[in-house]
Amino acid sequence: MPQLYPFFFVFLWSTGFIGAKYGLPYAEPLSFLLTRYGLVIGLMTAIALATRAPWPKAPRQWLHIGVSGVLVHAIYLGGVFVAIKHGLPAGVTALVVGMQPLLTALGAGWLLGEKVSGRQWGGLALGFVGVGLVVSGKFGDAGLGPMLIPALVALLGITAGTLYQKRFCAQFDLRTGSVIQFVPTAVLTAIAVTLFEDFRIEWTGDFVFALGWLVLVLSIGAISLLNLLIRGGSAVNVASLFYLTPLSTAVIAWLMFGEQLSLVAGFGMLLAVSGVYLVARSK
Repeated sequence: MPQLYPFFFVFLWSTGFIGAKYGLPYAEPLSFLLTRYGLVIGLMTAIALATRAPWPKAPRQWLHIGVSGVLVHAIYLGGVFVAIKHGLPAGVTALVVGMQPLLTALGAGWLLGEKVSGRQWGGLALGFVGVGLVVSGKFGDAGLGPMLIPALVALLGITAGTLYQKRFCAQFDLRTGSVIQFVPTAVLTAIAVTLFEDFRIEWTGDFVFALGWLVLVLSIGAISLLNLLIRGGSAVNVASLFYLTPLSTAVIAWLMFGEQLSLVAGFGMLLAVSGVYLVARSK
């Protein structure tokens, strides 16, 4: 069963863009996320207390888990949601965030002492080219302008968060650790909402569905799998999985919304999958 965790993670993580597509028309991006974080904190706190899950004993461990949560959730998700809400094409966003495995490989040797082999570098480069081919048809003539900035911030957040968690707090209980990760994330997001938004939310059926999906499937299911993968694998191998999420998203969008996939996109998928295989199989 653990061998299937990467496949479950890729599928669940890729549905985040679908949830955003349903929910963002009815809420400001940071307000949407703050509501999501509040529900996750309440649910995971109840689960942790009911199951008597252990809490970290050292204050330093609380700090490290909290920092990793801010990077992975507040910075990454905040950047992605703000970029999509303000019109950055999803394909462009996916390509920007898809650079994460390359940045992670650069940082893994410096921060974690992980050796990245030539075959892994080749797989990372191959995966990046594949992602570029998949999303190339979605660039269109849209002016990217300053909306690239939140997408780049999201890229730095998920990269730094993966490396930081692997370095300082790879091992923690998933129940209590989720609470510790999301509390500072919610505080930081609440400050941003106060400064930049009016906490506007329209409680439509589509928004409630998107919120429930992102809370249960993404913030609990996918994040728990990500924490397990970071705990058990190298940072480079885990990061390489993010090459597959925009590809999985493209397939889901084709099934659900009828978005067409070109032959070039299909070839790009094959390249990206081959790149991840090279990274995962390299020793």
